[in-house]
Amino acid sequence: MAGKFELKKSKNDKFHFNLHAGNGQVILTSEMYEAKASALNGIESVKKNGAEAARYEKLTAKDGSPYFVLKATNGQVIGQSQMYSGEAARDNGIQSCINNAPGAVVDDQTAAA
Repeated sequence: MAGKFELKKSKNDKFHFNLHAGNGQVILTSEMYEAKASALNGIESVKKNGAEAARYEKLTAKDGSPYFVLKATNGQVIGQSQMYSGEAARDNGIQSCINNAPGAVVDDQTAAA
């Protein structure tokens, strides 16, 4: 099963998306967007930038947990991963994004009741 983006609307009427790997695991989460069009632009940016390993920044949280962010060509963060148990798991998450992001379909759940 291929990866997919799930586009959702939050309780405060903002839009966000998650990139899921083929196994259903969330591998990247977006920021909150005021408009649906902006969230869709964010998805396109992840598709475009997600295939390039150089766009990923490997980071460590205050508690020592490794994670990563994906940046656009202008340096803006367009998505962040979950916290991982170790650097190898984080690196696998980056590889999963590289593999899944460019061809992922969009599952628009904003129209759901």
